[in-house]
Formats: sequence, C-alpha cells, structure tokens
Amino acid sequence: MLQYEARPARRVSGVVEVPGDKSISHRALMLAGIAGGSSEVRGFLASEDCLATLTAMRCLGVGIEQPAATHVVVEGSGLRGLKGSRQPLDMGNAGTAMRLFAGLLAAQGFDSRLLGDASLMKRPMERVARPLREMGADVRTHEGRPPLDIRGGRALHGIEYRLPVASAQVKSAILLAGLYADGPTTVISPSPSRDHSERMLAGCGVRVEVEDLRVRLHPPQALNSLHLTVPGDFSSAAFFIVAGLLAADGELWIRNVGMNPSRTGLLDILRRMGADIEVANMRENQREPVADLSVRACELRGIEVPESLVPLAIDEIPVLCIAAACAQGETVIRGAEELRVKESDRIAVMSAGLEALGVGTTELPDGLRIQGRPGAAFSGGDIDSAGDHRIAMSFSIASLRATGPIRVRDVANVATSFPGFLEAARSAGLDLRVSEASSP
Repeated sequence: MLQYEARPARRVSGVVEVPGDKSISHRALMLAGIAGGSSEVRGFLASEDCLATLTAMRCLGVGIEQPAATHVVVEGSGLRGLKGSRQPLDMGNAGTAMRLFAGLLAAQGFDSRLLGDASLMKRPMERVARPLREMGADVRTHEGRPPLDIRGGRALHGIEYRLPVASAQVKSAILLAGLYADGPTTVISPSPSRDHSERMLAGCGVRVEVEDLRVRLHPPQALNSLHLTVPGDFSSAAFFIVAGLLAADGELWIRNVGMNPSRTGLLDILRRMGADIEVANMRENQREPVADLSVRACELRGIEVPESLVPLAIDEIPVLCIAAACAQGETVIRGAEELRVKESDRIAVMSAGLEALGVGTTELPDGLRIQGRPGAAFSGGDIDSAGDHRIAMSFSIASLRATGPIRVRDVANVATSFPGFLEAARSAGLDLRVSEASSP
C-alpha cells in the first residue's frame, strides 16, 4: 500500500498548471464517440478514471487514437452506431463514468454490464437507474449497487423528471438517454449543479433549453463532431488554492483553470472566509470560461457555509475542511449529505483525520463543525485516506500548517483524478514523498 509522507513546509510559490478537467474529459469522449465524423480533444485528462471511459468506448466499437497522453482523436460511430461489448465494461473507480454510461447505453440495441473496483461496487446506483426506468429502460442494480445490467432494445420516451437531490451525474445520464427518446426530456434540479453536459451537447448541435434549474433536451438526428481543448480541472486547482491561502510566499499562480460558474462555489466560500484570490485573464474556451488564479496567504475566519454553495463545491469540501481547520473560529458545513456516498464517506473520513491531527470536529448527518486553530493547526500523525484521492491530497496540503510529518495511507487512487500531483506539489514547495506503508 502506498503512502504519502508530507513533511512541514512553510512556503509555496511559483506557477502551477493542473491537468485537464475530469468531468469534461469523460463527457467529451462519450459525445465524440456518438458524433458524426472525426473529433479532436486536447488537454484530455489521462487519469485512470478517464482512461476507463476511453477503454469502454473502444469496447463499444469507437475508433480512438491517442497521439499523446493528453491528445485524443475519436472517429465517431454516429448516434446509433455503437456496438455491444463482448465483456463487461469496467469503470474502475469512476462513478461519473458508470452513471453516464448507464444513460448512454439505456437505449442501445444490445445488452451491457457495468462494474468497477471494490469502492465503486459499494456506491448507490438506484438514483440513476430509477429515472432511466421511467423512460422505459431496463436497468437493473444489485441491491441498489453495481454491477449494472442494462437490457438493450428498449424504446425510450421523454419524461419530465425532478431530481430529489442536485446531481450533475444523474442529470447527465438522463440527458444522454434523452438523445434517443421519442420526444423532449426535461430535468429539474432542486439547486444548481455542474452544467458541462448542457454546454457540450449544445456545442454538438443539440437543441438544449436551459431556464434557471430546468433543462430541456430535444432529441437530435445526429451530433456534430467536437474540437475542444479541455481546461484545467478546478477541483484539482482547489488543493493549490488552499495551499496558497495557507502559505504563499508572495503569490502562487495557478494557470488555465476552468471557471465554469457551476464549479466555482469554493471561491465564493473562501472569499467569505477572507481569502485573497484574484481571477485574471478570463477568457472563453469552447463554451467553457477559463482564467488564471493568483492566491496570497491571509488569515481566514470561520463561517457558516451557505447551503446554496455546497452543491457548487461538493468535490472541494475535503480541502475546504483543511482551510477551515486553519481559520479563526468555527466553520459549519451543512447540506453535504452527498459526501456520504462518494469514493468514501468523506464526512466521516475527514472528521476522523482532522481529529487524529488535533483538530476538534463534530460530525453532523449532512456535514461537519470544525474548530479552527490558526497558526500551526495540525499535529503530525497518521491518516487513513480510505483509498479516496481527494482525502489523500487534502491532508497533504495540511502539512503546510503542521508541527510534524503527516503520513497519509492508501494514496494510489490519486491517479484517478490527478496524475502528476506529487510533482506539482513539490514544484510549488511542498515536502511530499511517496513510499510503501508498513502494516498498521
């Protein structure tokens, strides 16, 4: 089992570039695979999660070349040109891929089975299977969890579906299935969530109407090919945003970061805590806003995080907890029950890790109370990441305010979202090493 040893380092500086956006990379491969003609994706995230999607599309008969790790050329099969796989489609650790493929495969003329690693096989899938069944699909879970068995040859009809909880993955799965329905499909969310699918579908020529929290898709005859450059992943940039707030020597710059407003709730939260973050050189990149971020060290204050911002920062909550532990006063996070069913129970795992490093927490059903400790907020100690990539990277950042080394166990899954994290962290000034962990 691999572990990080994060030794105290007091300063970060320079320029960091984070890899391509994971959410966009998944969707780009899927839509390019069912588009007409040749598509080209640059800045593709060559992480384990996205490579699982790439492999699955190849298994479905899509021709894909990879001239370089981050450069993908896809020969689209057309909207109805996918072919059945002779073997189950292995999603690895990628919950996004499994849920989106459920929607894409629901209307195909062949049977499919989706499975994943030990972590993914424990995650709930009825939330996506239920609306697909309402559309006429035959999608079966096993006691609510993977594997997913999808029977082909079912005619789908458009529905109006109200999501019980805001979820970009479930919304996207319904919209992908809606491409094959007999009429318009409408998804209504209780609060904002990521809108990459809506933007990318519109870029492929699909008629998509967005009004507040309502998305309506009209099934197309065909999809246009894609030619896009994937911006840097905001969720990956988040670790360096917090690192800069805790320990920037002057400024820490993070270049080419995707600034989709459905993703940047962390910026609003941190600014309420007193963060000094400048957004510079804002520009548009194939319907997705992109910018450079400049971060300065500052004193943070604890706040009660507005619940409306939580869905816009759901993947960044673990590293937000690190910032909150270094703030003056108490920070309260509520409305984050979705964290219970991520790669780990992120509420429980973050609470246990913070407590192990001397930070007082109270675990709530849908969040955390965190007692800030300005200055050297963390003792050294041992952290079990529960195999969760975002937990592992978050506690690595904690070393900037630690009195001793922090050893983070079970970090192999960092490669699922941020290949090159170790090198990027070291280049910014963190003292981070990787080794084999001894038995507990």
